[in-house]
Amino acid sequence: MHDIRAIRENPAAFDAALARRGDAPMSSDLLSLDEGRRAKILAAETAQAEQNKASKEVGAAKARGDDTEFERLRALVSAKKAEIAEMNEAAKALDAQLTDTLARIPNLPADDVPDGKDEADNVEVTRWGTPRSFDFTAREHYDLPSVTPSMDFETAAKISGSRFVLLSGAVARIHRALAQFMLDTHVDANDLTEVNTPVLVNSDAMYGTDKLPKFGEDSYQTTDGKWLVPTSEVPLTYIAAGHVIDESYLPRRYTAHTLCFRSEAGSAGRDTSGMLRQHQFEKVEMVSVTLPQDSDAEQKRMLRCAEDLLERLEIPYRTVILCTGDMGFGARRTYDIEAWLPGQNAYREISSVSTTGDFQARRMNARFKPADGGKPQFVHTLNGSGLAVGRCLIAVLENGQQADGSVALPQVLAPYLGGKTTLAADGTLI
Repeated sequence: MHDIRAIRENPAAFDAALARRGDAPMSSDLLSLDEGRRAKILAAETAQAEQNKASKEVGAAKARGDDTEFERLRALVSAKKAEIAEMNEAAKALDAQLTDTLARIPNLPADDVPDGKDEADNVEVTRWGTPRSFDFTAREHYDLPSVTPSMDFETAAKISGSRFVLLSGAVARIHRALAQFMLDTHVDANDLTEVNTPVLVNSDAMYGTDKLPKFGEDSYQTTDGKWLVPTSEVPLTYIAAGHVIDESYLPRRYTAHTLCFRSEAGSAGRDTSGMLRQHQFEKVEMVSVTLPQDSDAEQKRMLRCAEDLLERLEIPYRTVILCTGDMGFGARRTYDIEAWLPGQNAYREISSVSTTGDFQARRMNARFKPADGGKPQFVHTLNGSGLAVGRCLIAVLENGQQADGSVALPQVLAPYLGGKTTLAADGTLI
């Protein structure tokens, strides 16, 4: 959510920042709504003062026996009461319109975010590992002989429709091991607090974390009005909603492993093969709530937490900073980590780490109390994938594939797999 006062103070800067995202100027329309709202509020306050004055004079006129003045003042009080109600109702309607309009405007990009139209304009900032050279044609994950029997799209489609998958046997266990490895690393090495969150949330939580109103079609809503989480960013971030937190209590760093649900309404025809883009998937999420002056450093810290997981798994990756045209709605700055997938001969996104500044905090009224006793200020919130479990499974399977169809698994997963280090060609762990 944007601060209308900041727009009043510098409308040209607001429009210039929107233009970097490819959006048309909006300050004029916003300020027109704001001026209309403030005018109605002022009119109501003026009428209230006039009503109060007339109310005091009614008694005096009655005491003097001035029936004409008494009736005039009583009629004035009644008229002012109706006028106040009308002005307040008009101000309320304009305020709701202004709030709804502001809620649909994306966050403004940080100054260091590169300008661009789409993913082709993203800028690589680092690269780790060297993609392996194969002496055979690398296959995609779902074509590996050791994987195919345990990755069943046909039965899942019979049960739930397209873009679902049934994992079984050793592949299901590797998938579970990856999530456990991620959580343990975040808790033990990265000092994040593990949280077991609901996957059903209310509309306030979705709105507060900028998923509503604009992107309701991308999520699933139940018949009683609740929403299946698109990511545990929603419940983790909304923990701070409505609170005034002591400065000494920050930063708060959370992690959670949950099912996630997305309708993928805007991705028709994209990544229809395999389990790269599913309606239901699992993710280990990271969320931080920080002081404003610490949020940029916190984003770099979260980015390293995600990158470190891939390094421990020995998966080559590259990190890019997203351009203005490719950033998500609520992001002020986003880094994507893209894992190397030999089967596609391409880097594909496996994590996004974003700072929203105070964009979400304003929507959910999350503030902190400065240690010096100053006025409460809005916190900054950040979120990042650490990591997408299904996509990480794809990367592990494709990077570890062998000529005979087996898969050499990362050593860090062995403790979670009973010491096993290989997915054999027959689909068993050895």
